[in-house]
Amino acid sequence: MSYRLGLTGSIGMGKSTTAQMFAAEGVPVWDADATVHRLYGKGGAATRELALLYPEIVEEGAVSRPKLRALIAADPAVLDAVQAVVHPLVAADRAAFLTRATAPVVLLDIPLLFETGAEHLCDGIVVVSAPPEVQRSRLMARDAMSEAELAIILSRQMPDAEKRARATWVIETTTLDSAARSVKQILEEIRQRSADA
Repeated sequence: MSYRLGLTGSIGMGKSTTAQMFAAEGVPVWDADATVHRLYGKGGAATRELALLYPEIVEEGAVSRPKLRALIAADPAVLDAVQAVVHPLVAADRAAFLTRATAPVVLLDIPLLFETGAEHLCDGIVVVSAPPEVQRSRLMARDAMSEAELAIILSRQMPDAEKRARATWVIETTTLDSAARSVKQILEEIRQRSADA
């Protein structure tokens, strides 16, 4: 059975980049965000269901993320309704990935790992972290996100300090080199644990 390594971290902490580093080491990655993108795509299962609740967020058969963000900014309760649709679909996709998994280590890249209770699926958990000013500058550069939008997202996420406290490993993502070294060290530790078991 594969060692199930969970990867999480608050928005803008460098989680996607770190997941790519694990993939470069030969670790199969299941990506919750990529799964959601697929489900929001043209003809996606979430698109069909969300079109019934919020038809104004669907354009050309796909969920418009800018329209969805604007709707959530106007009424934060919308996020709960969207998550009630999306989370079960995401869970089913993840279960299918784990059923097919044969590699010694697989990575579950889950932004809301603790918030959704998915930590029980993992044998170990990596939390990526960076100082708040680095997080904010990454988000403003990458997503052109407003302070209000960021505040809503962060209010829905467990604080970084609490995630770090619950982690098996913490990867500081302030530099690519240090993050890559941490990835290699974690994989070596997992291999060593497996050999000693």
